[in-house]
Amino acid sequence: MSTVILTGLPVPGSPLEDELRSLGFDVRAVPAPEDAPAALAGVPAGQRVAVVDSGFVGHPHALRLALTDPRFDACAVTGAFAVQPGARAALERAAALTPDGEGPYADRLAAAVEASGTAVQRPELGTLVAAVPSGAAERAEALAAVAAVDDEAVRLRSAVKARDGFFTTFFISPYSRYIARWCARRGLTPNQVTTASLLTALLAAGCAATGERWGYVTAGVLLLVSFVLDCTDGQLARYSLQYSTMGAWLDATFDRVKEYSFYAGLALGAARDGDDVWALALGSMILMTCRHVVDFSFNEANHDATANTSPTAALSDRLDSVGWTVWVRRMIILPIGERWAMIAVLTATTTPRIVFYALLIGCAFGALYTTAGRVLRSVTRRAKRTDRAAQALADLADSGPLAELVAKAASRPRPLPRLPFAVLGAALVVGVAWYEPFGSTTVIYAALIYALLSGDAVGIPPRGPLDWLLPPLFRAAEYTTVLVLAVKADVPGALPAAFGLVAAVAYHHYDTVYRIRGGSGAPPRWLVRATGGHEGRVLLTVVLAAVLAREAFPVALTAVAVFVALVVLVESIRFWVSAGAPAVHDEGEPA
Repeated sequence: MSTVILTGLPVPGSPLEDELRSLGFDVRAVPAPEDAPAALAGVPAGQRVAVVDSGFVGHPHALRLALTDPRFDACAVTGAFAVQPGARAALERAAALTPDGEGPYADRLAAAVEASGTAVQRPELGTLVAAVPSGAAERAEALAAVAAVDDEAVRLRSAVKARDGFFTTFFISPYSRYIARWCARRGLTPNQVTTASLLTALLAAGCAATGERWGYVTAGVLLLVSFVLDCTDGQLARYSLQYSTMGAWLDATFDRVKEYSFYAGLALGAARDGDDVWALALGSMILMTCRHVVDFSFNEANHDATANTSPTAALSDRLDSVGWTVWVRRMIILPIGERWAMIAVLTATTTPRIVFYALLIGCAFGALYTTAGRVLRSVTRRAKRTDRAAQALADLADSGPLAELVAKAASRPRPLPRLPFAVLGAALVVGVAWYEPFGSTTVIYAALIYALLSGDAVGIPPRGPLDWLLPPLFRAAEYTTVLVLAVKADVPGALPAAFGLVAAVAYHHYDTVYRIRGGSGAPPRWLVRATGGHEGRVLLTVVLAAVLAREAFPVALTAVAVFVALVVLVESIRFWVSAGAPAVHDEGEPA
């Protein structure tokens, strides 16, 4: 239960108390601001508490935005201010010191809390009204403004992500927002819709695995239904402000689980028809994951950088000022909406091999386009990266014990750039694994050199203009080495086992990203050490290939995959259901 302190004499005919109760608040009225501290003292410490001026005039959704959003410790609009338990002490100190002054009491409290060092979120209201009129004329004007705006229409519009892809914006959101409202009115939660989306996608993968034409057609339809539900869960969260730590975790990870499970389903279906496309499925997953890591690394390296400008960024802004170029640039990178639509249509009408060829070509072009643009931005801007950005890149690198030892030995600043040597190490281990026959011990030496060079690359904080390329480089080296060795093994089960191992490790890397995005930092070091780090896993994989018979290699890969999956999942679940997990929701660029 949450409590609101309604300050001031009641206004005859005002619906405010009923609106607050409809939002789930217990309303306690006090006649004057000086009575508020005593009323606050009577509210249990673990509750959300709000202070609202009794003269408030506005839309219910304006109150909802200010008083019920769980992502912020303190949030305010004109005449209404709410805090979660984390900011309760700051509110009580402010209430004890600010009984008098100009303006609504709630606004003065919010200003005092903010001045004390607690961040206060002030949501964008757009056409919504939130005011505390000072007289009858102003009140009548505010009420007229409220009546002139359809609160529900604004709420539906705001349920849709501000930045999204062309397919999602024009083919999904026009009706999925109404599905979100339908779910909200029946008490469904975003987590339930997210789970329904996952189950639908897994059913689609199962249909694709049949290898029959009816299965492929059904799989395509179900994949689109899953995507509609995937859009609906976020819109439901925004519509009803039902953000949660569990929802953040589910929303962040289930998209990848759904898509990669569908790849596996297609590969299984193709195998039933006598066509082995596991290498294409694994290659598609590797390309997609590395592309995402490029996005994450670049954003983390630059979101709080100073002097963060470049001619390339200025050109991008000018292109975005022309309406049609915005949609073209969003479509050509094949974001999740366009990508899933393409997969669904091609699955229903062609073969799994064609689906993967289209995926690899389209995603490769999108990855080259975005990476090239970001490289140009990085080399043409004069940005000073912060300690936080350098730490985020170091955490995304996922360096294990071997790299730690090398980094400690090579921690002195060096004039030579680190990225070229890291590229050399990555190219060496992948190239040798491809060139040498399966089981060659030469690959072990290449993996050791890779561990040395990658450890040296993170020996000092990654603040160089292109150091954000290190995490995706390490991902590409690790995943591709596993793929190459599985292909070279040329035994049944090797590629599916490699697919499972890369999927388990990729989950760990996505989990790291979303922890950092939520401001909670990277996973604990013991987890990184237990899973070996990227260089440790590469070395383990090549050693297994060298010492085991071909027929035993898939079994060993499966065992490593199961171990990594169990350790990572247990720690991930523990974190995301804990009180310290961030209540975030993905509002960024479509994946």
